[in-house]
Amino acid sequence: MTTAPWRDPALPAAARVDDLLSRMTLAEKTAQLYGVWVGASTDGNGVAPLQREMTADYDWDELITQGLGQLTRPFGTAPVDPALGARALARAQRRIAAAGRFGIPALAHEECLAGFTAWQATAYPVPLAWGASFDPSLVEEMARNIGRDLRTVGVHQGLAPVLDVVRDPRWGRVEETIGEDPYLVGTVGAAYVRGLESAGIVATLKHFAGYASSAGARNQAPVRAGVRELADVTLPPFELALREGGARSVMAAYNETDGVPASADPGLLTRLLREDWGFTGTVVADYFGVRFLQSQHRVAGTKAEAAHAALTAGLDVELPTVECFGKPLLEAVEAGEVPEDLIDRAARRVLLQKCELGLLDEDWNPEPPARIDLDSTANRVLARRLAEESVVLLDNPDGILPLSPDTRIAVVGPRAADALAMLGCYSFPSHVLTEHPDIPMGIGIPTVLEALRAELPDAKVTFAEGCDTSAPDTSGFEEAVARTSEADVCVAVLGDRAGLFGRGTSGEGCDATDLRLPGVQAELLDTLVATGVPVVLVLLTGRPYALGRWQGRLAAAVQAFFPGEEGGPAVAGVLSGRVNPSGRLPVSVPQLPGGQPWTYLQPPLGLAGEVSNLDPTPLYAFGHGRSYTTFAWESEAADTRIGTDGSYDMTVTVRNTGERAGAEVVQLYLHDPVASVTRPDVRLIGYQRVELAPGEESRVTFRFHTDLSSFTDRSLRRVVEPGILELRLAASSTDVRHTARLELTGPVRVVGADRVLRCETEVSGPA
Repeated sequence: MTTAPWRDPALPAAARVDDLLSRMTLAEKTAQLYGVWVGASTDGNGVAPLQREMTADYDWDELITQGLGQLTRPFGTAPVDPALGARALARAQRRIAAAGRFGIPALAHEECLAGFTAWQATAYPVPLAWGASFDPSLVEEMARNIGRDLRTVGVHQGLAPVLDVVRDPRWGRVEETIGEDPYLVGTVGAAYVRGLESAGIVATLKHFAGYASSAGARNQAPVRAGVRELADVTLPPFELALREGGARSVMAAYNETDGVPASADPGLLTRLLREDWGFTGTVVADYFGVRFLQSQHRVAGTKAEAAHAALTAGLDVELPTVECFGKPLLEAVEAGEVPEDLIDRAARRVLLQKCELGLLDEDWNPEPPARIDLDSTANRVLARRLAEESVVLLDNPDGILPLSPDTRIAVVGPRAADALAMLGCYSFPSHVLTEHPDIPMGIGIPTVLEALRAELPDAKVTFAEGCDTSAPDTSGFEEAVARTSEADVCVAVLGDRAGLFGRGTSGEGCDATDLRLPGVQAELLDTLVATGVPVVLVLLTGRPYALGRWQGRLAAAVQAFFPGEEGGPAVAGVLSGRVNPSGRLPVSVPQLPGGQPWTYLQPPLGLAGEVSNLDPTPLYAFGHGRSYTTFAWESEAADTRIGTDGSYDMTVTVRNTGERAGAEVVQLYLHDPVASVTRPDVRLIGYQRVELAPGEESRVTFRFHTDLSSFTDRSLRRVVEPGILELRLAASSTDVRHTARLELTGPVRVVGADRVLRCETEVSGPA
């Protein structure tokens, strides 16, 4: 028996796919370009926008005779035991392979934003907490574990990470982002991609591009960002994750920018992504994104026109289920309305990816292992480490933290005794289990109340809920005041409830009108402060909230961004002192709830000034975070001259001058006093987390290259301009410790996609 060339693993993948394509019918090629959402329901609230309206009926047995491109969320749609689900997926794959002429299985994809979105799988901290850790290596390790779990059950592609840069913190999906700075988002996001890809999972960058710049912070609203904002803020994280992480897929965003939907934008999906950046993987639609070209954007009159527009732009795969790329597209090709070479182009990309994954090999075997544990001890240890590193101590003016081990503590607030307070909207319990109230959580999630009692067994801990997260009821205030009045200290645990499409205070489609704490939580906090008992505020949120109302009135403030299943012990560890807080803010904390949108990346007119009564200066700046120890910084940074293609090493020695081990996050910012277009007053271009025992010191060297000062000029070229720059070593965007003044000499230099994207660091001594 002679093996067909497309089955021969000794041949190059491109040759195998070309041979396979030559044997396939139009219907068979087209079948590789869509997914099917087997478990999707048209009842209930749904987990995707307009799911009930967009989920179509189909004959599964008939459909798979032509083959199938993808299986959508076999684990992430309804509660399924992981071992049973893995065997069911293997059976489905064998059916798909047996039904078609070529025996090609589908590519299975899942959400993995904060862990594998599956029942009984580890719920890690959300991406905003990854940003707060300033620890890409730990994020990479987490992603590797997530990827291994995905592969264990037969999944091939993960729909993560989110690389949107926060532009307005009222946006509901802030919790899914890594922060408000493109360098932080890009470096941490690239680390996640490396981890996922190293486990053999196709990482999918989303949402490409501009989604977080929506007008009014409304989900899926039009984007009115200028071309330079897109080039210098929105796009760099994607570029970094592709170049350094090796992501093999990109998800086209829902939004339109200046009238052009991303799913139908050849300038974005082909010219920039493929021709300029050299991307060779697949572009997939966000769920129902192709159909939205007809139903929402109204740039297509029919499903076939929507399919044509998407394919022409460079989109390859329709998700989550077949709508436009099925019968409407086939009939349009047969009628000569859509060129068949568009089908061939997309099918080639899809099949090349399947070839890379081993899905075209004769020895392909979908059988899972006998034992599957998606919440292993190793996973939980890692979830705890990341949660602990992500907790930010905002303030501790009188040193009330750590709490005394035998003190009387009143724990008050709607987030204190609720396990879901730890989880973002893409965790399985928040995303899916709310539709299945009779199904247990599937994983252990200690609350802050439980964890604090375990952490301080000699303390007298009482509890009162006080109020609901979002309801206007104040009837619980009286009990909260009574418990607080009996205590030495009150720990007020407030924040968000994650949900979808208005079913929470944070999450997809849960956009905020302003940055006041949800419901009557602000009034509860006022009432607690008025007792005169010291109040330690603990926030468990998916976005920053305005805290200026309590400036100088709180004994301490702790911020955690949905810290995952081990978040309760992590927060309790900070309160008890077992954990020395080392998190740093990936987003600014505003003074006032109005005056938005605002992030720290502002040109001069975006800063406080006499021409407006609104002061956007944050209460706590980007990069801010306190510790239970102290650090001294020493630097010999000197002013110098270098060429516009030069480099400069900036070094700082950091010493732990306190009495306990801790971690400092050394940050490097760029200030460009004069440029041909307005520039952010400061922006992050490097950082290094340094862990030090008492008395220890480390020498940190930042290798600055002038490419890191580049920006998009008036002619839309990316350039390095001659002139003066300042490099600022800082503990936050406003806490500058040392400055070096650089004079760049020589001509304006145009840089391209091969430019230096990262400021490399070297650490001598403990890291």
